[in-house]
Amino acid sequence: MILLDGKKVAGEIKAAIADEVARLVASGRRAPQLVAVLVGNDGASETYVSHKEKACHDVGFQSQVVRLPASVSEADLLTLVMELNADDTVDGLIVQLPLPAHIDEYKIIEAIDPKKDVDGFHPVNVGRMMLGLPALVSATPAGIVDLLAHYRIETDGKHCVVIGRSHIVGRPVANLLSQKARPGNCTVTLCHSRTQHLRTICQQADIIIAAIGSPGFLKGDMVRKGAVVIDVGTTRVPANTKSGFRLAGDVQFDEVAPRCSYITPVPGGVGPMTIVSLLRNTWKAYRG
Repeated sequence: MILLDGKKVAGEIKAAIADEVARLVASGRRAPQLVAVLVGNDGASETYVSHKEKACHDVGFQSQVVRLPASVSEADLLTLVMELNADDTVDGLIVQLPLPAHIDEYKIIEAIDPKKDVDGFHPVNVGRMMLGLPALVSATPAGIVDLLAHYRIETDGKHCVVIGRSHIVGRPVANLLSQKARPGNCTVTLCHSRTQHLRTICQQADIIIAAIGSPGFLKGDMVRKGAVVIDVGTTRVPANTKSGFRLAGDVQFDEVAPRCSYITPVPGGVGPMTIVSLLRNTWKAYRG
């Protein structure tokens, strides 16, 4: 069993980006800038945004976090998005999800300039990705594909089971791995909460991507010997730690790992790859 070390791979990618940015700044040009808008004080969102800030600093990007109260109106948030769209010094723009219930998150996502949509959520980017055209691809799916590529995991003709059909992870990663590409060319089964005989389906998989948001959902008896398992879960569960919680994956690691050829840990697997994919998208948006 080999651990897919997302932290190590992300570090190598960040180092390469940092070298390019340093040369850029040395030539007299401005550094790329990523702006994140954070509405309210959701703990998980605060942590995620702080990781983005640190990653930007590590590679020499400019970063800014605009914090708004949970009571901000949808109209005011839309106005801010339009202002950031028009700001030529802003290359990447993220409105951190989830948003308060009174704000239509799809309306906000569609208001972001697709060329600055480094989360890859805008319908223009989603549509281009679906067609296999150049696009800003959603960060977690892009990070998963990059991790598979780095470890040279064979995907051609393999059966990949994706558990979870969210528009952020499940559906886009299923599309990417079914495309005529490398990594890609998988036969993909997309499963969800209504899927019947899920255990049997998983037992037939060469690659399993667990993105359902349920700690320990994937058990050892659901995984065939030699399978590749990618754990996207990052649920906060109570723990006797300084923060009062720990991150739990969707995979029951102690049961599943001994059966795998490759597996991602939580933390340190997909999470760092998600952050570095945001940096890559920002760099791509900067270069146009």
